[in-house]
This record gives sequence, structure tokens and C-alpha cells, in this order.
Amino acid sequence: MKRPNYRKTVTTVGVIAFIYTALVIILMRLEIGAPGARIDGAMDAIWYLTETLTTVGYGDLLPVTYWGRMIGFVFLLSSLGVYGFIIGQIANFMSTLKEHKEMGLNGTSYKGHVVMIGWNEFGKSVIDHLVGAGRQIAVVTKDKPSIDIIREYYSSDQVFTLYSDFNNWDLLEKANIKDSSIVFINLMDDTEKLVYIINAKKHYADLNYVVTLDNGNLKSTFQSAGVTYAISKNEISSKLLASYIYEPDVAFLSEEIIAFAHEDHEYDMKQILVKADNPFSGMYYEKVFFDLKKECNVVLFGIVKNSDGQKKLFKNPEGNIKIETGDYLIMLMDGKGATKLKRHFHIEEGV
Repeated sequence: MKRPNYRKTVTTVGVIAFIYTALVIILMRLEIGAPGARIDGAMDAIWYLTETLTTVGYGDLLPVTYWGRMIGFVFLLSSLGVYGFIIGQIANFMSTLKEHKEMGLNGTSYKGHVVMIGWNEFGKSVIDHLVGAGRQIAVVTKDKPSIDIIREYYSSDQVFTLYSDFNNWDLLEKANIKDSSIVFINLMDDTEKLVYIINAKKHYADLNYVVTLDNGNLKSTFQSAGVTYAISKNEISSKLLASYIYEPDVAFLSEEIIAFAHEDHEYDMKQILVKADNPFSGMYYEKVFFDLKKECNVVLFGIVKNSDGQKKLFKNPEGNIKIETGDYLIMLMDGKGATKLKRHFHIEEGV
């Protein structure tokens, strides 16, 4: 990417200033004391230079000597070059600002967002679902033409785009990666993803990472490397395909609920945090199950509890399990139920 050459600009300005300073000094020596001279000092010479370069030409000060007028010609003719230089620098500065904004070099203030390393059609489909769920995404791409494509599909308050080499760790700070909730490694092949994870963990050891694998046998390898979630594309698609073969209605519902609900009649599965002001905090699971069904037409079928920093999932639990602040409730609901549910939780879904 083109970057402004500030050293060259400063050098050019210095040379121009030196030349004009020298010409002003020579002009003063030629004019001061000459018969009929109107330039009597440094301020007069500087004023004459200024009104000549700016093409104002008041006519109040004029050189009277031959060589003084020659210097005046130099001032007059060089004004075109000076204007061109100034306008060029302003245009270059504005162009640089625009380019930095388009390339994401001004950074983003996103927090708790998803950082996606790499852009392709699969990544676009993932972003579509994340945006539908109200999440913000920072996309890091080294494919410059894809920036315009991303901007065409998504607004800047939904998706931030950073043009960078994936291994430029300093530039990745522009995506506010340290404050992200999870990093999705969306590279071309499993080997490239594994190498990138190992390097990324050296710089951002505390972040959560998720990858999709072409080879499901590598799942344990990626988990050993520090990946939080390693998902096999083939495993998911094969399970869904088998389900379509022998229980198509279940497969159809499964495909629907793992995404977000576009319409009120469509169903979605949500994981929602129980905060301190949640009316269900302190109540037993069974009681909340019936209250949610009655009040919101929402089906509660799981709870996630935090124990010593570790999450434990209870699927449709039996017994007296009390819901506490910091737990996650997993629920099935349609669009109308989600609207009613927000009156109790006041937050969006997701970890």
C-alpha cells in the first residue's frame, strides 16, 4: 500500500525555504539604499515575497534595481510551482486519510466482537449469521479487492475491515483483537491454520480461538495447540445429511435452530447469560421451565454453570438445580418469543 514519504516532503520544504531566504537576503542588499528604493528592510522584503507568491500584487512595494526585478521574476514564476506543490501535498494527505480509513488503519472501537482472519465465501456465510444475531465482526484480509465487496454487503457498524498481512501482529491491534470475544481462523487449509494458531498463541495467549477443519482427525491436535473449538465441516454435514435421510423433519428443524430466526415464525436456539437483575436468578430450573413456556412460549432445555472457570453443560437436567447469576440458559424460541424474552433478560444472545 502506498505510504506518504514524509522525509522527502520535509526535505523539499527545507530546500524551498532556504532558497527563498537566500533570495530575500540578496533582494535586501540590492534594494536598500538604491535611489527610489521602496524596500527598506527585512519586513518589506518578506512582505513583497508574500504578496508576489500569493499573486495578490498590491503594488505597494516594488524592486527598483535591475537584479532586484530579476529576483521579482523568480518569485512570480516560482509561485506556480509552490502552489502546485502545496496543492499536491494537500491532495496526497487527503488521499492518504481516505485510504487509511478504507484499509482499516484508523482502527475500531469494537469490544466483545468476533475477529475473522481471512475472507472467503464460507466466511461470508458465517458473517451473515453473526450479523443476524447482532454480533460485530472485524475481518482481517490481505486480499485488497475483497474490501470493497465486504463494504458493499455490510455497514461499518456491523463489520470492520482491516487490510493487513495475517502475521503483522502490531497491525492486528487495529482490529482491537485483545478485546475480542473469539478469533475465527478462516484460512485455506488445515496445516496453515495450525501454524497460524501456534504463532497467534505466542502473542495472544488468553484469547479464544475457533477453526473449521477439512480433516476431522486433526481435532485433538488443534485442541492441544490451544484452540477452544475445532469443528469438522465434514462431520457436521454428514450428520445433517444422514438425518435428512431417515428423519427429514428433525434435520430441517436442526438446520433452522442453529442459525438465527429471520421471521417471527422461524425458530432459533439461544444461549443467554443470567445477570444479577434477571427475575429468574435464584429460582429452580423446573419453575423457570414452566414460567418461560407460559409467559414467552420459550422452551428451556439446558443450563451452563461456571465452576472454577470451567463451563459445564446440563442438558434437560433433573433434580433441584438452582439458576444463579453467571449461568447460561439454553432455550428454543421463535421470533415472537425472543421479543418477549428480552423484557426479562435485556441482553442479546451469545457468550
